[in-house]
Amino acid sequence: MQIIENLKVKEKLYIEKLQNGLTVMIIPKPGMKKKYMIWGTNYGSNDNKFIVPGEEEVTEVPNGVAHFLEHKLFEQENGTNSLDTLTALGVNANAYTTNDHTAYLFECTDNFYEAMDELMDYVQHPYFTDENVEKEKGIIGQEIRMYDDYPDWRVYLNTLEAMYHENPIKIDITGTIETISKIDKDILYKCYNTFYHPSNMAMVIVGDFKPEELLEEVKKRLVKKEASGEIKRIYPEEKEEIVKPEIIQKLEVSNPIYTIGIKDVRKENSNNKNEIIKKHISIEILLNIIFGRSSKLYQDLYKDGIIYGEPSLDYEFGKNYAHILITGMSSNPRKMYDSFKQRVKELKNNGIDKNDFERLKKMIYGNYVREYNDVQDIARMFLSDYFKGICSFDYLEEIEGINVEYLNQVLKDVFKEEKMVLSIVENE
Repeated sequence: MQIIENLKVKEKLYIEKLQNGLTVMIIPKPGMKKKYMIWGTNYGSNDNKFIVPGEEEVTEVPNGVAHFLEHKLFEQENGTNSLDTLTALGVNANAYTTNDHTAYLFECTDNFYEAMDELMDYVQHPYFTDENVEKEKGIIGQEIRMYDDYPDWRVYLNTLEAMYHENPIKIDITGTIETISKIDKDILYKCYNTFYHPSNMAMVIVGDFKPEELLEEVKKRLVKKEASGEIKRIYPEEKEEIVKPEIIQKLEVSNPIYTIGIKDVRKENSNNKNEIIKKHISIEILLNIIFGRSSKLYQDLYKDGIIYGEPSLDYEFGKNYAHILITGMSSNPRKMYDSFKQRVKELKNNGIDKNDFERLKKMIYGNYVREYNDVQDIARMFLSDYFKGICSFDYLEEIEGINVEYLNQVLKDVFKEEKMVLSIVENE
C-alpha cells in the first residue's frame, strides 16, 4: 500500500489500487471508537449518455437512473432490505446520489465486520425484477412530488436552470415522474454493470484499524471481476453565458428565500490539479470576505433587517461544471443582491484588504483541520475529492501558497456580473 502522510494534521492515508481496479483508502484513527465505511461509484445524475467499454453505440438513459439504482440496491432476492439488516446491527447506515457519484455507507462503534459483510454483499448483488422496479416508481414518485414543493430545493434547482443551457447539472437528481416511468430492469442492469465495476469505484474506511489487515478483509469480500476498460461519458457543449439573470417562483414561505448563482464554466482537464485546488480555496476565502459573518456587507444587511442570519456560501465543481451558490433568507432579495454586486465592484476597484485576507485564510485553514476530527467528514471528503482527481491532503498544502495578488485575480476572473443570476422563492 502507498502511504501518504500529512504532518500538519498528523494523519496517514493508506491507498491501494487492487487488480480489479478498485481503489481502497484507509485512514487509521488509533484510539477512536467510531468507525466509518463508504463505498462509492463515480456515477451520478449527470451520467445519462455514455459508451459502455467494448461497445461502439452510444447508450442514453432516462434522467434519474443513478438515484433509482441507489434505492433499488438495498432490496435483496430473499425479500429482506439491507438497510433494515444494518439498522438491526446497531449501525447508522445510509446512501446518497449526487451529480457525479453515488455512495453507500455506515457508521458504527460495534459490529463493524458484520456491517461490512452486509454492505459489500448488497452493493455487489443487484436484484431487479419487473415487479420491484414498478413498485419503486411509486415510492420515488412520492419523493419527487414532495421535493417539487420544497422551497430550499426549488430555489437551488431554479438557480441552475437560470445558469445552464444544456449541462445535465441542472437536471433534478431524482428525475421526473415522466422520466422514471421509462426505467426498467434492463436499463438498471446495464447501468449497474457499466458503472458499478470496481475500476469505477472507490472505498474509504476510517477508524482504529491496522490497514494491511483491513485490506485483506476487503479483498476476501470482493466478487471476482476482471479489470474493465474506460467508460466514455458524453456531455453536451455548454455556452459560457447564463440563460437568464433572474428566476422567481411562488410557494408557501414565511420569508423570501434567495440564491445568488455565479456561473464558472470549467472545461474538463482545463486546469491542473493544484490550480483547481488553489482556485477552490481562493473562492472560499473571497466568499467569506464578501459575505461572511464578519464582513461589512453581512453586518450592514443584518442590522437593517434585509437578511436573516448568515447565508450558506458554496463552490460546487465537477468534470464539466463549476459555480458559486450563496443562499439565505431576505426581506428584500433584490436590495440584498444589489448590495452584493456593489460590494464586489468595490473590492475589484480597491483590492482585497491584506488583514482581511490573512484572517480569513487562517479561518479557512482551521476549518480544514477540524474536518479531520470527524470520521464522517474525513471519509466523505476523501471519496468526493478522489472522484475529482484530488487528494484531500492537498488542500492543506496549497492554501500556504495563496497570496492576496492571486485572490484579486480570482475575484476579477470569476465574480463577473454578467455571469450572475438571482433565484427567489417568495410567498404566493
